[in-house]
Parts: sequence; structure tokens; C-alpha cells
Amino acid sequence: MDINKRIIKHFKDSAEIKLKVKDGLAKPIADSAQVFFDCVTSDGKILACGNGGSAADAQHFAAELLNRFEKERPGLACVALTTDSSVLTSIANDYDYNQIFSKQVRALGLPGDALLAISTSGNSPNVVAAIHAAHERDMRVIALTGRDGGEMARVLGANDVLICVDAQSTARIQEVHLLSLHCLCDIIDFLLLGE
Repeated sequence: MDINKRIIKHFKDSAEIKLKVKDGLAKPIADSAQVFFDCVTSDGKILACGNGGSAADAQHFAAELLNRFEKERPGLACVALTTDSSVLTSIANDYDYNQIFSKQVRALGLPGDALLAISTSGNSPNVVAAIHAAHERDMRVIALTGRDGGEMARVLGANDVLICVDAQSTARIQEVHLLSLHCLCDIIDFLLLGE
């Protein structure tokens, strides 16, 4: 296979998985947008976490809400727990890497806040620990996962929402995660501002 065909195959595979999962993800994305809308319009904040590419997605989402997505509006309270290297390294060094998000959730999270927990496998121990911490703080959780949802799907409560991309490839899951995050931003703006 030449390089051009390989690139075209990536585009085709990405488009196919998005079309395959769109109907199944529409409701959980809409439900999640409502959770986040209710949170930020009730003086709550969203905390977001993930590792690697999922950390980048958490930061991307926080930037879109805190600054703006596609329309001018006041900033919305969203914090990526992945960005403060001093906090992350002190927790990992003094305690355990699996606590890097949960300790922040316990310190910053309040009842009525929400957690966006991102993991393509659904099995990241530090993200699962953040979900447990969010439940301790009476926060709702939106879990953005892939494959079968992993451990994250099993620890969610009745008031939480699972957005699970039914795919095996990490790259394809991450591509749908980004589109899902953009859908969340768009729906939050729509609920705030209308058309």
C-alpha cells in the first residue's frame, strides 16, 4: 500500500466509525450536555481529567468552555486537572500516581460540580479513582470511554452518564471523543444562547 492510500484509509476508517456510532451516542451526549449546562448555570464548575491524548482532550474541552467555542459568550467554569505540573508531580511523588486526579477532585470539587473523566480503555486507575472522589463530593460524572467502557462504566452511579465509543482502535476512539467534546460545547452554547 502506498502512503497516499494509507492516509486515505485513515480518513475512511475515521468517517466510518463516526457514522457507525452516531445514533447510539446522540442521547448520552445530549444528556451529558444537560448535566454540564445545569452545573455551570448553577454556579458549579466542571473538572476534567485523563492521561496522554485524553489529557489533551480534557485541556481542549476546558479551553473551549472557559474561553469560547464558536459563539461569543461569558466564560464557563471548567478546569483541566492535567495542567499543573507542580501539583501532579508532588502528588505522584509524595503519594501515588493513581491519586493525581482524585486528590484534586477532593480539594476542588463541591456538591453540584461535575467531573469529565476521559479514558479510551475505561481502565485508567487514576481516572477511576477520580470518579470515586467525585462521588464522595456529590458530583455527577460524565465518563468518556471506548471499547466496553472498562472499569469506569462499572463504577458509575445512577445519575452519571456514559459516552462509550464502541471501537477497538485507540486512534479512532480518540477521534470520536474529540467530535463528542465539540458536540458537548455546541449543545451547551445552544442551551445558553439558542440558535
